[in-house]
This record gives sequence, C-alpha cells and structure tokens, in this order.
Amino acid sequence: TADVAVVTNSCRFNAADSAYLNQTFSGGGDTKKWTYSVWVKRGRLTHDTVQSFLNAQNGVFYTHLRMEGTDALDSIDFREWGGSGSGEIVAKLITTRKFRDPSAWYHFVFVYDSANATAGNRQRIYVNNEELSVFSTETQVSQDTTSVMMGAFATYVGSKGTGETWDGYMAESVMIDGQALTPSSFGEYDDDSPTIWKPKDVSGLTFGTNGWYLDFEDSSDLGKDVSGNSNDFTSNNLAATDQATDTPVNN
Repeated sequence: TADVAVVTNSCRFNAADSAYLNQTFSGGGDTKKWTYSVWVKRGRLTHDTVQSFLNAQNGVFYTHLRMEGTDALDSIDFREWGGSGSGEIVAKLITTRKFRDPSAWYHFVFVYDSANATAGNRQRIYVNNEELSVFSTETQVSQDTTSVMMGAFATYVGSKGTGETWDGYMAESVMIDGQALTPSSFGEYDDDSPTIWKPKDVSGLTFGTNGWYLDFEDSSDLGKDVSGNSNDFTSNNLAATDQATDTPVNN
C-alpha cells in the first residue's frame, strides 16, 4: 500500500569490530512512557555473550533491551536495573520464545508505560506484530517508576556501552518519546502476501523530545537522526562499507 516504506539500507554491526552508535542527551524526555521499534537480522548465533539492541545508563542504573546469550539462550530480555547497585533488577521480562533464524528479519517493538494502571501493560514486547505474553521471567516495573531511557544519560544503539555488542544487521531504529504505541505504527501486512509483516513509512510520527529515527541512508553518517530532532548518534568503529542493502523489504 501507499504506507509501505521504501527501506533502502540497513547498518551492519560487526561484534568483532566493537561497532556501535552512542550519544548523551542534554535534557530529559518522558522517562515513564516510550516506544522503541527496530528491525534486526542476526549475523552470528553466539551462546557465550549477550547482544544488545539498545541501552541507556547512568552509573549503576540501566534500561537494557538485548538478546540473551547466557541466562536464556536466544531469548529477548527487556530489563530495568536500579536500586542501590547495578546488580539489583527492578523489572525484567525474558521471553520463552527463541530467535535463532539468521536468515530472517525480526521486527521488535518494546513499550515502556509505567504510569499504566494495569501492571501487565507497563512493559510490553511485540515481534512481527504479535504481542508476547509468556515469559520465563516476568517482573513488571512498579507503577510510575522512571526509566533510565529517555533521561539525560548516555544511550547506545547496538551495544551496552561496555561490550555486549550487537552482531548482525539493524534497520529502521525508531524511538518514540512520550507515547505507548503498537506495531501498526511501524509496520503492516503485505497486500500480496498477507502473512508477511513489512515496515511502513514512519516519517509522519511524532517522535517527542528525545526520540529519533535512524534510517542508515547516509553512509558517511550512519548515526544521522532523520526525525527532525537532530538527535544524531556518534559512530564507533563503523565505516561506509557497513551500510548494507539487505533490508526487511530486500532480504
């Protein structure tokens, strides 16, 4: 349909290169409500290390979205660290579903909405338009808990910041600050193959103060934010050759 996005490029993150993007926000956004959408394709199945999609941190406090490589192999882990030390987890969802297909693009949507009166709706994970509801570990965040994400802190795409780098491809990295959205804001089913979930044009979304949209279309600036917010990320160990044409619409 007219809404389907023309996704020209993705970014290849090679864990061996310690490749990632980072920035530190100068001011805070909505730390109680945000939505992160990203398309990923695994480049290496590793069972000895965690691979991070996105991480925000302030000393011992973290918001961490990652592919597990230790606690629950090949599962998705959405956690908030806090309290008196980095070892204290105040919220954690680990999926029972495994994601082990290196030929497939997966669309993940993570929603944080701590003000929600329904505990089970404060942290949500979707994959290819399906909400995941069965977890091996489920500790929902307490009501009105502020996340590190969207705060005035260091934020990393494709890394924890200290290792745990993503290995594979990433496309359409979209952060929405201040809204709890569903996957239909970022994707839709193909008209000809109604079981195939594809990206849609997100340029008309409202991104909020600390939101961003990384489309990876500028090989000289892979961290360029095209949301209109100028929330550009700094590239680390990424080169123009890491811009790829393998995308969710050209697999």
